Amino acid sequence: MKKRLCATGAVLGVLTTSAALPPAAEASPHPRGYPASTRQVLPLGPADLPERRTTTTLQPGVTLTRIVRGNADDPALHWTVEVSIPGGDTSPDPDAPPTALKDRPSADELVADLRQDGFDARAEEVRTPRTADYTGGTLGWRVRVGTFDSQSTATAERTRLRAAGHAGSAVYTGWDGEATDRGPWHVDVLTVDPRRFRGTLDASYGPDLENRETTSELSASAAATAAVNAGFFVLDPRAGAPGDPAGVGVYDGRLLSEPVAGRPALVLHDNARRTEITRLTWQGRITSRASALRLNGINRVPGLIRNCGGSAGDTPTSLPLHDVTCTNPDELVAFTPEYGGHTPGGDGLEAVLDADDRVVQLRSPRGGTLPAGGSSVQATGERVADLTALARVGERLRPSTTLLDERGRRISPSFRTDIVNAGPELLRDGRIHVTPATDGMVRPDDPSWYYGWVHKRNPRTLAGVDGAGRTVLVTADGRDTGSLGLSITESARVAKSLGLRDAVNLDGGGSTTMVADGSVLNTPSDATGERPVGDALLILPRRHGP
Repeated sequence: MKKRLCATGAVLGVLTTSAALPPAAEASPHPRGYPASTRQVLPLGPADLPERRTTTTLQPGVTLTRIVRGNADDPALHWTVEVSIPGGDTSPDPDAPPTALKDRPSADELVADLRQDGFDARAEEVRTPRTADYTGGTLGWRVRVGTFDSQSTATAERTRLRAAGHAGSAVYTGWDGEATDRGPWHVDVLTVDPRRFRGTLDASYGPDLENRETTSELSASAAATAAVNAGFFVLDPRAGAPGDPAGVGVYDGRLLSEPVAGRPALVLHDNARRTEITRLTWQGRITSRASALRLNGINRVPGLIRNCGGSAGDTPTSLPLHDVTCTNPDELVAFTPEYGGHTPGGDGLEAVLDADDRVVQLRSPRGGTLPAGGSSVQATGERVADLTALARVGERLRPSTTLLDERGRRISPSFRTDIVNAGPELLRDGRIHVTPATDGMVRPDDPSWYYGWVHKRNPRTLAGVDGAGRTVLVTADGRDTGSLGLSITESARVAKSLGLRDAVNLDGGGSTTMVADGSVLNTPSDATGERPVGDALLILPRRHGP
């Protein structure tokens, strides 16, 4: 568990409370040092929408800006039923969208069948914007039934559809992402100014990697002033160990979860200086006196690679593929003490190492506890023979890992550095630069996934750095009539309007959470409330003592 010596009392005071900002692309100038989040109205909906902002100082160098834009009860928005097929086995995540899009002939055929069954059905074309690496255009055609004033009446129609043998879900048209929608939107912005910040900016995964905690729990355990959820993580046990980062995880300078090859990552330093977004790969090996073997992973269930982007031989791909768990029967995975109390069990071989990297046990089947301060290496499939030839009880077996930047150069994070996984990229050098294809979020054979996850509005968590070097953390509520959420391209525009120079999307959906002064500020979208997550970004008050 990451431990910090920190004060428990945060300074809380109102910096400024603004009335509705004028409906203009640029707000009026502000004094030097004023938070970037107040300089420009959000580029959401028509220009004449009201926008209210309240900015509060949480501690020196840390401000919270709460933004409400638009009007409730937009008369153009309504409920409808989207006829669809549920998501497949590769997406156990509750955020995984349904399979909703079809080609035009299939959509027309379904509309005809529905009308024959007495339903007011229609086919609608879905077009999506171009991004930096994706042409956009027509994603497909969706089929919808009815126009309703309330969710309850739409749900009643969905029940009638199901009774007739059709699958469907009640949806609000405000989540479609139309530029004419009038809101409302609820966006919260934490800004950390390193010129005045004397606290600590940190990432925490909790007591161990293999279990999940809520953002508010992680915040409370560290006595944080504020926090947001961080990177993607394993959610379903069929995809690995719930809580395990689904991509790179560096905590206090230690690489505890390997990158999804080439996907973006958010790099933070505890003094909040030099925050950056970069793309990483890695190399890992275990070495004995006589030989060495290449590692496939760190602190994850062997054979299960969440979000893919792993090794050659992974199925269905070694490239990034978001919300998919790739598989490989032949793997060598290292485990550190941070993983948890018990390494994964199953067929194969495990070399158990003490705190001095000396092999104290070879166990098969694999799985069990580790010695105090110890580690292990697990082998499956054809890699079992490799580990058998290398590992000898009583001899040293040293695991080592190396992070590499985009040019293949070695990176050596200091103990003051944390890195969390993210994607897609949103802004680069002040320009909108959205990269869903590069980051495994475009599936040519499944446009419905892109439609639900990228194109449509959802709760989002964003992070980045502005032109003055301030770290900015953003949450936007969604999946509600009282807060429409953001599409990925809207997220990029919002980040740019907040003054960010470089920005990236963190985990969103039901994971999106912001905590300040011990309370959850936003409204998490899961029906069960705040979702336990893999890790969180924490803003800690000034430390006292060494």
